[in-house]
Amino acid sequence: MSISKFETLAKVCELGSLTKAAEALGCTQSAVSHTINSLEEQFGFAILTRSRAGVKLTDDGQRIMPSVRGMLNYYEQLNQTVSAIRGLDFGTVRIGAFTSVAVHWLPGVIKEFQRDYPNVDIKLLNGDYHDVEKWLTEGSVDLGFVNLPANLNCECIALMEDRLLAILPPDHKFASYPKFPLVECETEAFITLLETSNHDANKALSAAGIKPNIKFSTKDDYAIIAMVEQGLGISIMPELLLRGRHDNVAVKELVPPSKRTIGLAIGETSSQSPATRKFADYIIRWVKEKK
Repeated sequence: MSISKFETLAKVCELGSLTKAAEALGCTQSAVSHTINSLEEQFGFAILTRSRAGVKLTDDGQRIMPSVRGMLNYYEQLNQTVSAIRGLDFGTVRIGAFTSVAVHWLPGVIKEFQRDYPNVDIKLLNGDYHDVEKWLTEGSVDLGFVNLPANLNCECIALMEDRLLAILPPDHKFASYPKFPLVECETEAFITLLETSNHDANKALSAAGIKPNIKFSTKDDYAIIAMVEQGLGISIMPELLLRGRHDNVAVKELVPPSKRTIGLAIGETSSQSPATRKFADYIIRWVKEKK
């Protein structure tokens, strides 16, 4: 049974479309469909359901995908180990990251890494904390930036403690104060990330026993900043996310202070991949030098 069949299946699941998978793989849609049909015939059950909206895994398909992804990860690890033994530096590193890291850290790290290892491909998936932990658990990424402590069965390395700060409209009554009392979130219109995002502000407020007066929710960090600029409410953001920005908002320290710990998680099936380990080392060194 060819490994390429499973690579095709994984690409179809990733993109949710036979057509998009064919474009990504550089083949025809009929070839992709034939590959899936061949796998289903060999397994003796349907892997995908097809509709006008695209394709999705059947219940049986969902049961086999963790093993399929694990096999592909080990196959990639084998190729990288062989390349390392032969003195080559080839491979792929898949990284899951949230916005602040994707914007402020990864471009610099990738630039340095690509200078030394130009033949290693880097694939970046951007999401929230929940997304990254899910990708790590599924084996969809090799490395993931997480908010520690994280509920993961893999190696996690603490990188940096990042302060949480209040952002207020420029004409807010606390805009001229040096600090913002966290308790004010109980009465002020509060703008937050969706609950599935495992937002830092929600953790800080919960730890202080404060129930915020939530008026708006979104999954986009920068949408929150724009809404605060327009006077729709206040919010709490990590300092790294706000670094280098010139938004028309007042940024204040919190009372009591709160922070998050940014960590790097190395997926279980990727831990021995030479390219993954090299990239992890570059991240650790880069953050240590820049923070």
